Amino acid sequence: MDQHTKGRSGAVWALVITSVAGFMAALDNLVVTTALPSIRESLGGEPEELVWTVNAYTLTFAVLLMFGASLGDRFGRRRLFTIGLAVFTGASAAAALSPGINELIAFRAVQGVGAAIMMPLTLTLLTAAVPAARRGAALGIFGAVTGLAVASGPLIGGSLTEHLSWQWIFWLNVPIGLLLLPLARLRLAESHAPDSRLDVPGTLLVSGGLFGIVYGLVNANADGWTSPTVLTALIAGTALLGGFIHHGFRAKNPMLPMRLFKDRAFFGINMASLLMFLGMFGSIFLLSQYFQGVLGYSPTEAGLRMLPWTGMPMLVAPVAGILADRLGGRPVVVTGLALQAVGLALFAMALAPDASYASQLPALIVSGVGMALYFAPAASLVMSSVRPGEQGIASGANNALREVGGALGVAVLATVFSSQGGYDSAESFTDGTVPAVWIGAGVVALAALAALLIPRHRRIPVQAPDQPEDRVPVPA
Repeated sequence: MDQHTKGRSGAVWALVITSVAGFMAALDNLVVTTALPSIRESLGGEPEELVWTVNAYTLTFAVLLMFGASLGDRFGRRRLFTIGLAVFTGASAAAALSPGINELIAFRAVQGVGAAIMMPLTLTLLTAAVPAARRGAALGIFGAVTGLAVASGPLIGGSLTEHLSWQWIFWLNVPIGLLLLPLARLRLAESHAPDSRLDVPGTLLVSGGLFGIVYGLVNANADGWTSPTVLTALIAGTALLGGFIHHGFRAKNPMLPMRLFKDRAFFGINMASLLMFLGMFGSIFLLSQYFQGVLGYSPTEAGLRMLPWTGMPMLVAPVAGILADRLGGRPVVVTGLALQAVGLALFAMALAPDASYASQLPALIVSGVGMALYFAPAASLVMSSVRPGEQGIASGANNALREVGGALGVAVLATVFSSQGGYDSAESFTDGTVPAVWIGAGVVALAALAALLIPRHRRIPVQAPDQPEDRVPVPA
């Protein structure tokens, strides 16, 4: 086998392994949502505990992503990728065996730890394995697969829950993980980042800060906004996040150098990602339950009726990749976010205790097209906005901000839902969901505005970090 063929084979294997791993990690963000009614019936749990079955994963995923990227840079990206994959696979089996809601929440958190080590290294390993000329296409495929995982979570979770049991949403990961582990060891090339450093203080600051804020938001309705526990959590969380931002400016080797956000391309795509996931995740958390609890669909029926949303990425993502190559990523991402905001607004207008499926179909289609247009070029925009040596940091930062957005979205919109409605009746659930989804639509609209900050022609460094002036224009 000549070197060219060997290199092509390595690139294909890297794309397959990282895409499947990314699919699993992204799928577990929302696969639980359609199973929530069954989990509540099986294990019990208050509304706040149901929120934590989702947020225990997204929060640990978010706060440890950048630390996971640093571990890979220092100790070997392939090595840490396989460790993260093993932790994720083992925690998935433990979650399936959970005897109670508290145990499930705990193992969901461990799942998040494994995903946080594994996920940020997927893009770095893929970027290193694929030649520059084909990198855009490979990253586009990876982004489309990740987007499909996020969108198809309710369908897969619903089908497994109804036809097997809710435990199978976790058992599904086990054979896939066991298959990927030897493939990753044999087919991925090892790589390191020179002079990498672990930022333990930064990890502790961002972990404590985000946990405090999300904890305060989730428990605000049950305990009261002015209760000592909620106030302490919100104030302490905000202070710790402020300390994390200060640390990012002042520390010698911070996990997230705040100077990166001075670049409009990096700032724009990351703020757009955070807001997109905040609005979308929180809305899907409620909408997937609305289909079952209000309209009376079974888990599978609920997932099937979301197919116009979940299927659109498969149809639109290839077109989105071509458009991004011709027009640049910026207009494609902005259009996708605008359509996603319109789709959520259409949902909010159509929601009712006796709403017909036909009245929700336009919202499903528009949301699906918008999601596909966003996901296809987003990864490429992130990775091309920084130096090659900083791509691990960029990957970790973008994925972390997405997960932060998801955790905040579920917490914020669940809080709005609880303040305006509840699980008592179809009318009560709808009364809480409508204002929450309107807020989700508004937040995604802000994401579209943030994406406009990305320059049409941005400039990325091509020299060493000590020579930042030498830059070349790259289409957005």
